[in-house]
Amino acid sequence: MTTTIKSLVQDAAQRLRVSGVEGPRRDAELIVGHVLGLERAQIIARGDDPVDGASASRIDILAAERAARRPMAQILGRREFWSLTFKVTGATLDPRPDTETLVEAVLAVIGLRRWQALRILDLGTGTGCILAALLTECPAAQGVGVDRSPAAAAVARENMAALGLDRRAAIVEGDWCAGLSGPFDVIVSNPPYIPEADLARLAPEVRLFEPRAALTPGGDGLGAYRAIVGQIAMVAAPGAIVGFEVGIGQAEAVAELMGAAGLGPVTIRPDLAGIGRAVLGRGPG
Repeated sequence: MTTTIKSLVQDAAQRLRVSGVEGPRRDAELIVGHVLGLERAQIIARGDDPVDGASASRIDILAAERAARRPMAQILGRREFWSLTFKVTGATLDPRPDTETLVEAVLAVIGLRRWQALRILDLGTGTGCILAALLTECPAAQGVGVDRSPAAAAVARENMAALGLDRRAAIVEGDWCAGLSGPFDVIVSNPPYIPEADLARLAPEVRLFEPRAALTPGGDGLGAYRAIVGQIAMVAAPGAIVGFEVGIGQAEAVAELMGAAGLGPVTIRPDLAGIGRAVLGRGPG
């Protein structure tokens, strides 16, 4: 019996459905398209085309990985964010649409200053998606991305180079603001914020495959915000824009931390679901 594109999609989708994967056919089509180098429309139009044994085996392997709940971004090795494509590995968080709320909120405050030679600092940069999005929208800006994970920092450097931003972005390994030379006009962060007690309730794609250190700082999940807020004065330009992504139900607590540190006035921006997702303030001075 000839193995066709259509039969491979059907088999993979059924396997993913049984494993509880959300959107099994969509993911099956993505896997088949990834291996065969085809877009979704081509997969549908060429469903009866035969597939060679090596490609069919590769599709089977990737379908098995997805059935084990490995995230699609890690299987494909990429994720789109802010209409940019980022390399994703097991060393980084998968860029999420929620994080675009922070980018939008910061850009709204920057306003027409986006054409100025701003200095941007991204703490816990991961793939570099936030920094890259801001640099893309602020063409005269320079940026620094910090991550304590050497593997994550290496991915961020690759992404900056692939996006043509490496001449404007330096990626360094470090512990938040320690050792940095300011001042920075914009300071952003999507730090680990999941309370340790909530880890067990996360989706398998997150809990089993994303780096734990990028998910939770332990305890109540606010430890990273406390650390960063306590260090911002060392590197912030007077009146610098300070923006954090926060988890569900954390916006008020982070706003209080920022207010107590003199980073007001503080505003909270909701994501598309109406959840407080970005908290913005101003550097002292």
